[in-house]
Amino acid sequence: MTYFELATDGPQVIVVGVDGSRTSLRSASYAAGLARRQSARLVVVYVRSIPSMATLAPMGIGPVREALDETEEDLRRQVVAATETVWPRIELVSADGDPFAELARIADEVRADAVVVGASSRAGHRVVGSIAVRLVRAGRWPVTVVP
Repeated sequence: MTYFELATDGPQVIVVGVDGSRTSLRSASYAAGLARRQSARLVVVYVRSIPSMATLAPMGIGPVREALDETEEDLRRQVVAATETVWPRIELVSADGDPFAELARIADEVRADAVVVGASSRAGHRVVGSIAVRLVRAGRWPVTVVP
């Protein structure tokens, strides 16, 4: 009988959520350094989430989608540069939908040993809960929140 336990000798797969914000880019830098030191695979997750208010305005979704696509392309360039200079085992995964749900789904799919996210600076998250808090409450991976 073989027994598999996640995170027995340090993380082998690290998932980091990025959205282009300053804190998410800091969390990506932290996760890249951790992956390099642990010889781990780093999965950078970018979730395109269209704000509900954009769907109410006529022609509101088009410019928002363009901005999200530009952010994704910029992140893709940064990941390619990081694989050449920092650590070769980095990949970018993009998804559409709720950031918490997609981060959790991808972390489960890749059998993540750890999840890294940036701290939220949005005031509304104090009421609803940030992605970091929701990931911690899920209790499926160690979660590191980078300020």
